[in-house]
Amino acid sequence: MSKQLNSNPAHSAISAPIGLLAGFTYPLRAFTLLWQTPKLWGYVLIPVVLNFLIGISLYLGLLFPSLSGIDLLVANLSLHFHTLIANLPQWLSFLAVLTIAFGWLLRILLVAGLLLIIGFLLVQFGVILGSPWYGELSQQLELLRNGQLPAEAPMSLTSIFQDIKRAIAFEFRKLQILLSFGIPLLVLNFIPGVGSILGSLGGVALGATLVCLDFLDAPLERRRRPFKEKLDILRGSFPASGSFGLVCFGLVSIPLLNLLAIPLCVTAGTLFFCDRIWPTRFASQEQTSDGKTDIPT
Repeated sequence: MSKQLNSNPAHSAISAPIGLLAGFTYPLRAFTLLWQTPKLWGYVLIPVVLNFLIGISLYLGLLFPSLSGIDLLVANLSLHFHTLIANLPQWLSFLAVLTIAFGWLLRILLVAGLLLIIGFLLVQFGVILGSPWYGELSQQLELLRNGQLPAEAPMSLTSIFQDIKRAIAFEFRKLQILLSFGIPLLVLNFIPGVGSILGSLGGVALGATLVCLDFLDAPLERRRRPFKEKLDILRGSFPASGSFGLVCFGLVSIPLLNLLAIPLCVTAGTLFFCDRIWPTRFASQEQTSDGKTDIPT
């Protein structure tokens, strides 16, 4: 009886946390599940090695040269401010302290932004190169969680080209969103004060949305869902999908931890799908008498 309850998607959805805090819990739930399921470790090991190689390349190619550039930029700005302060009245000398504080704040913001960018790039390359293992990991998780999978279309040369075409189209649609929102947000950063704050917050929200699309894509792509519907599913799952994307974006932005975070977030995304999306959107239309599910061709 307990096994039936554990494999029941409706039961999983009921026991899952509700509301904004829900999405934050899924990486921890994913870690617990992976730790307790050794048969899934093989789908994680190879992608972790790939992520390590990609991460080392990104950090060597982007992080260290950019850190030198940030130090040079802050040093030049500090020198410029100190020159201006030297020509001011003596009673304004306290501005020198503010200049030092501003320099450190600017350095922290620039480094944080750089880490977010590298984390985002790591997700893009890591998910694409590790997709064969992540797809199998997600499939095994869905089978373990729901007790069934969508019926697979017959493998053929045409279907392989269709899959490649859909994968390329998915990346182009994400790029379109990135450019459509990213460029205006970048312009906002040149407006002192409120503009910089809004630009930074908007950039984090944009990154979290794209990362959420990546980590929920495996079960949705098995069902050949169009890109617009994937966005609708994200909106329909809000605010849980928002907090899920935010915590995953944070995890993939932390150096070293992000090398392990991608398979963890793929697992978390599949659990999120099984708990919060499948029972309400797909269960009734996919359930068949033989325990398999039908997907559109």
